[in-house]
Amino acid sequence: MRVLGLTGGMGAGKTTVANIFRRSGWPVFDADATVHRLQAKGGAAIGPIAAQWPQTVRDGAVDRVALRQAVIGHPDQMRLLEQIIHPLVRQARARFLRQAQARKAPWCALDIPLLFETGAERECDVTLVVTAPLSVRLQRIMRRRSITETQARALVARQMNDTERQKRADIVIRTGLSRRHTLVQVRKLQRQLEKLP
Repeated sequence: MRVLGLTGGMGAGKTTVANIFRRSGWPVFDADATVHRLQAKGGAAIGPIAAQWPQTVRDGAVDRVALRQAVIGHPDQMRLLEQIIHPLVRQARARFLRQAQARKAPWCALDIPLLFETGAERECDVTLVVTAPLSVRLQRIMRRRSITETQARALVARQMNDTERQKRADIVIRTGLSRRHTLVQVRKLQRQLEKLP
């Protein structure tokens, strides 16, 4: 089985691309959804987070807004959170890869926003970065989160910049024109990858 690492900045269209892979039958690991599960009721991250930031856990689940407020702007607190979350996500990813292998999937995709930042690209045969013009990304973020442009720019500024991401990637897919244009690019890429010996 071969592994495609999928990443991209906020509002780049990564979820759309991941869904195209998923609909075509590729198993897709969603790192963001995994983090949500870990922080939901019964999630493995609840105990360690409650021990570190008790005010952020309510009714047995993490209040994500409260947790963000507790760690944003505090690099030492952010590192602590990453030390809790990243190993749990790695375990979930390893389980996913074993299951995809057992299903004899020829390809699977790892949808990981921090693919390069966490070194997860080392587990991949090919890396794909999804990108879009900044103006398009800002509009998407503002619409999705109901926030101002200034707030959207602040979120984008916290991430690895697009130029650096693209430099590290094997393949770049540009969204921003239309869903149809994105679909055509992804399907073409899948055909090329599935033909690899």
